[in-house]
Amino acid sequence: MMSSSSLVKFMLFTSFVILLTLLYFYQEKITCSSPPLPSIQSLKVQSQQVPCSCLNGATALKNYVNKDKFDDIIRRRAEEYKKHQIRKKPPPSKVLLAQANSPLQYPIQGFTVIPLQKSLIPGLSVHAVEKQNYQVTLSVSGGVLAVESLQEKDQVEGQGEKVLSISTSSLQSLNDLLGRVSYRSTVYSIKSGDLVHFTFDQYKAVFPIEIRQPTVPVLYDLGEGISSQVTITTKTFLRYNQLNYLIRSIRNVYKDIKIIIADDSFNPQKVNGSNIEQYFMPPAQGWFAGRNLAISQVTTKYFLWVDDDFEFIDNTKIEKFVEIMEAVPELDVLGGSVGTNAFTFKVLYEEGDEEGGCLSKIPGNYQPVPGIPNCFYTSGVVNFFLGRTDAVRRVGFDPLLKRVGHSEFFMDGLGELLVASCPDLSIGHQAKRADTNGEYYKYRMPPRSDTDSKLALHFFKNRLKCVKY
Repeated sequence: MMSSSSLVKFMLFTSFVILLTLLYFYQEKITCSSPPLPSIQSLKVQSQQVPCSCLNGATALKNYVNKDKFDDIIRRRAEEYKKHQIRKKPPPSKVLLAQANSPLQYPIQGFTVIPLQKSLIPGLSVHAVEKQNYQVTLSVSGGVLAVESLQEKDQVEGQGEKVLSISTSSLQSLNDLLGRVSYRSTVYSIKSGDLVHFTFDQYKAVFPIEIRQPTVPVLYDLGEGISSQVTITTKTFLRYNQLNYLIRSIRNVYKDIKIIIADDSFNPQKVNGSNIEQYFMPPAQGWFAGRNLAISQVTTKYFLWVDDDFEFIDNTKIEKFVEIMEAVPELDVLGGSVGTNAFTFKVLYEEGDEEGGCLSKIPGNYQPVPGIPNCFYTSGVVNFFLGRTDAVRRVGFDPLLKRVGHSEFFMDGLGELLVASCPDLSIGHQAKRADTNGEYYKYRMPPRSDTDSKLALHFFKNRLKCVKY
C-alpha cells in the first residue's frame, strides 16, 4: 500500500505530465493552424487602383496642361478612360478565387462562345458523397442557361432564364444534367464576357465565359522573291539630295523592290526611277503623318522603314529580316542598327489611380529571342526596322506629333506589338552634306512649344501623370 507522502508525490507528478501534454497540444494548435483567408471585401480593396510612383527626374505632365481648362480636361479624360476600359477590359478580367477542396468541377479558362449562339458549358459536374437529394444553382447576368434534351422527369427550374436550378436524388443523374447545360448570350457584343455563379450546398464557385466574334484571317502571299515580301518606305522633307542618294544605294542591291516616299516639302520635286511611288502631302505635315501615309499604301506583308539620309551597305540584308520574322511569327517589329547605333529601350508603365499612370523609358533589352543569335526582345528600336504591315497599321503613328516623335509610337504600341532588335542587321548613315537645303535646319530643331504640346498630349491621350525619357 502506498504511503500518504508517496501518494502526494505521485499525484503531483501525474498533474505535471498532464499539464505538459496540454501545453504541447495547445502550442501545436497555434503553430499548425492556417492564417485566416482574406475576406472578399479585403480582396476588393487590394484590387483597387493605387497611385504609381514617378521616378526621380520624371516630368509632371499636369504642368503642361492649360490651367484655365484643367478641370474640364480632367473630366473629359476620365470619361474617355471609362470607355477605353469597356473596350479593353471585359467583365471576366476581374480576379476570381477557387474555393479550397470544393466538390465543384467547372471550366476555369478557355470557354469561349460566339455572340447569341448556344454552347454547352464543358466539364460541369459535382463530386460529392452519396446523399438523398442534390440541388445545384447556376446564374449568369448577360445571357440565359438551359438543359439540352430536357425530359419531363427532369426537375429543372429556370429553363431558358438567367437562373437555372437542378434537383435530383441521384448524383449520376445530376452530373448527366450538368453535362447538358448550355449558355447563350442575349446581348450582341463582339468582345465581352459573362460570369457563371455555380452553387451546391455551402459551396460556391464563379467562372468566366468569354464572348468573342470570330475574326476572319487576313493573309499575305509571300511569293517567291523579296520584292513580293517587302516594301521600302521613307519620309522626306527638303532633302532631295539625300533621298536620291538613298535610292541609288537601294538600287545597287535591290533592282526591283518597291519604294514608297511620303513627301511634305514646300516645293516638291518629282523623284525619277522605276517602281517608285511618291506621295505629296501638304507642306510640313510632319514625321508621323508621313509614316502613316507611306505605310497605308504598302501591299506586302512587311515594310522596311528607313530615313531619307540612310544608305544601303553590304550588311543591309532585307532577306535576313524576313527570315527572322518568319521564324518567329509572333514578332511585329524587328529593328537593326544604323551604323554603330543599335539603341534599344524598354518602356515601363504603371497604370496608377485617377491621377494617371507613370511611364519611363530606359535603355536596354528584356531577354534573348530563343533560337535567334544576337537578337533581343525590347520595347523600342531605332528608325531602321522591318514592320509587319497589318500589326503596325493597327497601332498607327499619331499625326499630332510632327517633329518630336519616335519612341511615342512604341509607347502607343506597348502590349500590342512584340518588338525585337538584331544589331547585326545594319544600314549606313550618310555623311552630313554641305548642299543640304538650309531651310531644312529651321525645322530640324523644333521649338520648345512642340515638346510642351507633346507632354500635354501624353497627359490626356496616354492618361499619364508623369513621364521620364
